Amino acid sequence: MTLVRVIARPLLASSFVFSGVDRLRTAGATAPQLKPVLAGVTKVVPSAGAFTSNEKLVGQVLGATQVGAAVLLGIGRFSRVAALLLTVTATVNALVDYRSADASTPDAKKARRAQLLKQLSLIGAVLLAAVDTNGRPGIAWRAEHIALDARKNAAGFRKDARKQLKKADQAVRKTASDVVGS
Repeated sequence: MTLVRVIARPLLASSFVFSGVDRLRTAGATAPQLKPVLAGVTKVVPSAGAFTSNEKLVGQVLGATQVGAAVLLGIGRFSRVAALLLTVTATVNALVDYRSADASTPDAKKARRAQLLKQLSLIGAVLLAAVDTNGRPGIAWRAEHIALDARKNAAGFRKDARKQLKKADQAVRKTASDVVGS
């Protein structure tokens, strides 16, 4: 792991750890803020209604997921999966915070917009972390090269098979001509 990754991942994760701990501590108080977002989720995915009906539990799950994924990202374990989880939780948090923020005065609107931009920046950062392969090839690259190697091997096998068939044909013809005596 490069020095940049050693420094950047914990720095990025720290914001999510503190935000997740805060979400866990105040799950009861933030439950009403989650209600409109969860109602929208239930409209889109009706089968999620059983899970989304308990706003406090959803808040706790979001907080715990955020803390766990941030810790994994910070220590560099399963960092791509952790970053994807952080993307989901940060998106939900951004929606909830934006919808529940005060927008009655111009200063409040300005603060709401600044908070949204900060959260969008964090989402962008964890999206970058989600595609970071740590200097190693990703699954798509590996699959592409395995397929290419298989094609090369098949082409080489066909070429070798043709040579073997040609040699076998020549040997059979020679043996047949020796037997016939021509």
